[in-house]
Amino acid sequence: MKYLHTMIRVSNLDDSLDFYCKALGLVEMRRKEVPSGRFTLIFLAAPESPEAQLELTYNWDPEDYQGGRNFGHVAFAVDNIYEKCQALANHGVTILRPPRDGYMAFIRSPDNISIELLQKGEPLAPAEPWQSMPNTGSW
Repeated sequence: MKYLHTMIRVSNLDDSLDFYCKALGLVEMRRKEVPSGRFTLIFLAAPESPEAQLELTYNWDPEDYQGGRNFGHVAFAVDNIYEKCQALANHGVTILRPPRDGYMAFIRSPDNISIELLQKGEPLAPAEPWQSMPNTGSW
């Protein structure tokens, strides 16, 4: 058995690609337009693990997706959690659970999907401004 992908429905393709690709750093692996079904599939992956993909499903007819929290979360390992969180914040992403411990942080996608960021290897030494930053909202 081989893990293939996780599917997430998105309500705005441009916002989602901006978040997942430009802010988070995933790359588009392939795209499939299905006019007969009125949807687009875009498969994304982290450059270091292209075999584990995130499928964005965009339905052309508007839908209101509720309860992204019941999905749980998607998790990514990062080389430097402080640098990644700063880059995300610079991109306008709210760091909901800052990496106070030098190991774990949470953010949300434009469709309210919870995303966990984990430091590769051992936690980094606690550092400001993250160490004293409070949680924001739910993650």
